[in-house]
Amino acid sequence: MPVPVGLNVWSRLVEELFPYLDQAAAPFDSLWFPDHVQYNGHKVAEGWTILSYALARYPGKLCGHEVLCNSFRNPAHLAKMAATAQAISGGRFVLGIGAGWNEEEYLAYGWPYPSARVRIAQLAEAIPLIRTLWRDSPANFEGKHYQVAGVHCEPRPNLMPPVMVGGAGEQYLLRVVAQHADWWNYGFRDAETYAHKQNVLKEHCRAVGRDFAEITQVIRVGILVAENEAALKQLQEQPHVRPLGEGGITGTPEQVADQLLAIVQQGARRLTVHFADSPHPDGTRLFAERVLPALATA
Repeated sequence: MPVPVGLNVWSRLVEELFPYLDQAAAPFDSLWFPDHVQYNGHKVAEGWTILSYALARYPGKLCGHEVLCNSFRNPAHLAKMAATAQAISGGRFVLGIGAGWNEEEYLAYGWPYPSARVRIAQLAEAIPLIRTLWRDSPANFEGKHYQVAGVHCEPRPNLMPPVMVGGAGEQYLLRVVAQHADWWNYGFRDAETYAHKQNVLKEHCRAVGRDFAEITQVIRVGILVAENEAALKQLQEQPHVRPLGEGGITGTPEQVADQLLAIVQQGARRLTVHFADSPHPDGTRLFAERVLPALATA
């Protein structure tokens, strides 16, 4: 069965986002959006708004976030938002969620910024709360961080959205993945680190009595691709091309395909890719034409 490949987009593509997707989205299985309200003074698009527009604009696509910040929204309200998105899209929504990390956003917008351990504990409580609202009507939940009583989350989803938890913190976050995630979203760095994180997750799964194989591994990778080495060097010198950072894959279509196939062989069951030259569509189109067919055999 071919490994699905989704297109991840940069939060700073605001007015340029949908013109880019109109040119680039068609060959991809799914679309993935960020969830920021600000960072470093840049303009950024709000994640839920762009996802809602994308669900309507691209009716054949699965859509989700990589990933929502749990702290930004009351989880009971988020359950209602997700249930509505699932209903109106015909079952094309994935709830990607994480514990949050960017202190700047919290402080600027007036959200409390507790320790990472507390934020992860809140995430661990939010997911079962959300599922309770999707399942029961009226729903009640009593936790340390969240409490609801007599909630009617209607329409409840007929098809439960997958819950994808993003992150790789070894002591607490991956335990949340083991306990609560349908899908695990991991930003690829290198094969050795990925293998280590997999082993940590396996240990957490054993500790909580979960089958590791039940969790779909969704691996996010940055890409810069060009026809040949000379074209790649020229592209890297262009001012619009962003540095990929650790874990990014740079190369010809054949080189990129080989590296992505290795990630699949290591356990990835879904890939999401973002392109360093977006919103210019050339790299995305080249990837779709030359790399996606190679991945279809994985």
